[in-house]
Amino acid sequence: MGLFSFIKNAGAKVFGIGKTTEEEAAEAASEKAAKLVNAVDALGFEVTDLDIEVDGDTALVYGEAADQATREKVVLVVGNTEGIANVDDRMTTAVEEEAPAQFHAVVSGDTLGKIAKKYYGNAMKYPVIFEANKPMLTHPDKIYVGQVLRIPALD
Repeated sequence: MGLFSFIKNAGAKVFGIGKTTEEEAAEAASEKAAKLVNAVDALGFEVTDLDIEVDGDTALVYGEAADQATREKVVLVVGNTEGIANVDDRMTTAVEEEAPAQFHAVVSGDTLGKIAKKYYGNAMKYPVIFEANKPMLTHPDKIYVGQVLRIPALD
């Protein structure tokens, strides 16, 4: 799918305190990658041979996702992590039947209803966006500025 940009200092706090020397930085990148893999695995996504590499504030993601929606959710979990500014998606999908979703970066004042109104013309379609972002979202009112959300096409 390509390279996706995120807000580096917004998102889930998956990583600990940064390290300073070159050797420590390489070790920290490996630890960050392992933590990102664990974060994705904890959500139960169907991804075969998941591998993540961290280079500075960019995460490279490899593996085969079960479908397009899973692929996009993995990109969002990784990108919506504090300290990650870019995700280079190098995954493939086992099934290619679904068109890619749009992405929306949450801004101040956004609600799922306002976002649904913008993309679908109907604020009451917010459950579509909520469902498309589960399990990363646990409640429709719990979104934050800088978070990137999947906006799937309506059937």
